[in-house]
Amino acid sequence: MSGRKPMFLIAGDPGNRHTRSDPLLRAVFESCGVSSPSIAYIGAASNDNRGFFGWVSGYFRKSGSGGVTLAPTVRQFERRSFEKVCEAADAIFISGGDVEEGMNVVARRSLAPFLSELYRGGKLLFGLSAGSIMLARAWVHWEDDDDSVGGLFPCLRIADILCDTHGEGENWRELRALLKLSPESSIGYGIRAGSAIRVDPDGTLEPIGKIDTLVKEGGVVRKVKSGSRL
Repeated sequence: MSGRKPMFLIAGDPGNRHTRSDPLLRAVFESCGVSSPSIAYIGAASNDNRGFFGWVSGYFRKSGSGGVTLAPTVRQFERRSFEKVCEAADAIFISGGDVEEGMNVVARRSLAPFLSELYRGGKLLFGLSAGSIMLARAWVHWEDDDDSVGGLFPCLRIADILCDTHGEGENWRELRALLKLSPESSIGYGIRAGSAIRVDPDGTLEPIGKIDTLVKEGGVVRKVKSGSRL
């Protein structure tokens, strides 16, 4: 674990206009260990949306980052160019969007081993919303016709946890479905809007903001804790 940096799993805050520097992002950038860290932006979950990339890039710079470079995964993907952008950056960002679509792109481009290797080599990784879930262990496939649960699919598994982001308004309906499909005695973390979980290299979890903890025991999922402690 020597040389590894923490990961940050962030839930976006739709009600925040993000007109000022974000203290949560400042904490992420400070953990890079360099001033004004450069960021490689992976937009697999958002179809490399240029508008979203531009907005996020500006927001990052307001909060203390250096340059933000898109590492294309959907349009104009070229493997060596993608790898060079990621290797040159101080941190790797996984964007929000659609978890399953993002993981389909990761699988199609065979990116998971490379991203895991970067993390093991000391690169800081952080995700936003769907990107946070992609960094974790697994997620739920939803059937399009009736929004029913179709089963689990694996995510990047770099963070060895189950989590969901900003689902508090639905009492963590999707996280509950994830836990019901997972092995017995599973734990899931609901990252509320504007909050995050810091995952240290030794697996220690540190909440930043408000996190809900749900457990599955005997086939029953229940919330056991809510607040700023895990």
